[in-house]
Parts: sequence; structure tokens; C-alpha cells
Amino acid sequence: MAVNLNTPTDDQIVSIDGAQVFVGQAGIKKAGHDDVTLIVFNGNNSVGAVFTQNRFCAAPVQIAKQHLAADLGIRALVINTGNANAGTGQRGRNDAELTCQMVARQIGCQPEQVLPFSTGVILEPLPVEKIVAALPKVRPVHWTQAAAAIMTTDTLPKAASRTLQIEGETIEFTGIAKGSGMIHPNMATMLSFIATDAAIAQPVLQQMVAEVAQTSFNSITVDGDTSTNDSFVVVATGKTKLGKISAISDKNYVAVKAVLADLALELAQAIVRDGEGASKFITVHTKNALTVEEARQVGYTIARSPLVKTAFYASDPNLGRILCAIGYAGIADLDVNALKVYLGDVLVAERGGRADSYTEEAGQRVMAEPEITITVDLQRGDAQARIYTCDLSKEYVSINADYRS
Repeated sequence: MAVNLNTPTDDQIVSIDGAQVFVGQAGIKKAGHDDVTLIVFNGNNSVGAVFTQNRFCAAPVQIAKQHLAADLGIRALVINTGNANAGTGQRGRNDAELTCQMVARQIGCQPEQVLPFSTGVILEPLPVEKIVAALPKVRPVHWTQAAAAIMTTDTLPKAASRTLQIEGETIEFTGIAKGSGMIHPNMATMLSFIATDAAIAQPVLQQMVAEVAQTSFNSITVDGDTSTNDSFVVVATGKTKLGKISAISDKNYVAVKAVLADLALELAQAIVRDGEGASKFITVHTKNALTVEEARQVGYTIARSPLVKTAFYASDPNLGRILCAIGYAGIADLDVNALKVYLGDVLVAERGGRADSYTEEAGQRVMAEPEITITVDLQRGDAQARIYTCDLSKEYVSINADYRS
């Protein structure tokens, strides 16, 4: 059951000028289910994208990278669920290309102007003929329905919007995401698509997206598995009357990036809140580290520890597991006598052992909460990072054991 996550409603999600959203039913995994999504953009947009670094990256990821490199501009995104088209070799690449060709023919553009995305079971051929048959039948919908159509093991659709006022003009942002398992970054750990009517030059948008990914989709973990299909794409349609952001030094760059980062973080956290079988949302805040990288290293070591995660599922303050994870995080010169560890507002450890003020009752009180923050104060510098994760439950095992059923 998702942790403090609600289904987005149409009135909460804004439409983006220059973007049209469609869904359809291909019957890839089951009949009567929306499993194909098509997002069509005007011809004057810019795109920023980051992808999984899994060496077995899926065929659509390979083709999307090629199409972006062609630099013809992007007119459409096409997404299917039920099949990842990963581990499918040349046939998979051909199928992804064919999907792009059919979209291009349908909307009147070049195949290289279409980016394909897939999610679902790995190592099975894509039933591309079903997608080809479904594309002419897609219907226009609101973004919320697209958020539902890209789900796999998600229990709830994930969508969010933001509005920014600058110089009397309104800039709007809307994003959708899917993911709840096989979540661990090395960009990114899911599928997420954000559209904005801002005007942003492509090189600037690409840098913005890479930086935003680091503090959002690259700061989450559910199970430590980096997917073959992960993609994070932002499309700026340029429909706002505000001038184009053409350089990082532009006066509006910081404000636009901040809103984009906030939106991406909400979507990333929604993925963790909906982690397969999750009952707890956990923030690991590592502070006073020598570097951000060191803070992230400690945070991730705690966040992906099965022993830590199962203790949180049981609401058991077996907090020595956190100290254990910190100890093997790979910081050779770490002074364990200097650091402090907090569970919520409760000081758990200091001077290399359990804090004198700590009580089992205080730890149990925090462990019973649905949202918990672990704070690790390394007292080595002034860098910090936050990593977001969830507990590991019996339901996670059940979901993944039955995934292909």
C-alpha cells in the first residue's frame, strides 16, 4: 500500500500548451487495459534526457539515444507497458524503430523525431504488431490517464504540476512517472516525462535535466536494482511568451530549474512511496560529510541494506543495523567515535556506541510512524545529501515472485 500517496485528479494536473496526450489499448499483457501512450509536441520544442547506465540497456533506450543524436528535433514520445523490449537484440531494435516509423507516419514527421520507451518483462520479444495496430486508435486524454497507462506494478498513478510566475508571465510544468520496483539509480530508476511551456535552449535544458536528476531520480532506491529501461525526459514546448532561456547565466534559469527540481523530486518520492509492498517512507539525511559524494555513499549504503529495510518493516528499533551499514560504506578514515545517528528526533548513537539518553521506547515510537528520517552526522565537513527509500516487506517478495503470472 502506498505511503501517504493519493491518486492525482484532473483538476490538480495542468495541460501544457504545445503538448497533446493520447492513450490506447494494445493488449500487450492483458486485454481491456490502456498500455500505449503517445505524447505529441509542436515542432519548436527542445528536449533534455538522461537514461539508465545499465550496460544491458533496452532497445528503446538505444534507439532514443540515436534519435536524439540525429538532432532533428523531437515531435513525439511513444510508451508501451507490459514488455520492456530489453535483452531482445537486433529484433528489439528493429521493433523499436518500426514503432517510431508508424508514429511518424501518423503525425507527419521523421522517424528520428520520435522517442520510444518500454517497460515490463525483460528478455521477451516485443509484440510490436499489437502496438502498430493500436496506434491509429489512440484517443486524446488528460495527463492523469497517461500516468495510469504507463503503470506496471505501481498501485497508483503518479502525476504532478507546478506553476511559476515570472515577469507577469505564467510558466507551467506537468510530469508523470512510473516505477515501484527495480528502483536504484544510475540514471534514472524509472520512466518519467515532464513537459513545460517554457522556452529553453536545448544545451541549457540538457544540463538542467542532468542536474535535476541527481537530486531527485538519482536519489531514490527501493531494492538496489537499476533497470534496463530507465529514462527521464523533459520537453520544453516554448509556448510561453517569456523569452528563451539561452544560457545558464540567464536571469530566469535558477527559478525555472528550482521549479523543475521540485516537481521531479515529488515524482521521484512518489515512486518510493509506492515501492512494491512499501509501508514506510524513509529519508536518510547524511550531513557534515567531506563531500556530497561521501554523503550519498553513506546514505545509499543504509538505504539499500536489506537488514535495515526489514527492521523498518517490522517497526523494530534494531538500530545497530544502521551503524553496521555506516561502517561498511567504504570510508576508510571514518572516525566512528565522532559521528552521531538520530532516528527522527531521537539521538541513537554517539561516541562509538548507544547514546546514554536513548531508550527502546523512544526508538519504538519513531519506528511506528509511516514517514521516518534517519540523520547521520559525520562531523567531517559541511556537505550533505538526502536519499529516499522504503521498507522491505513480505509483499515485495510476493509481487516479484508472481511478476510474470
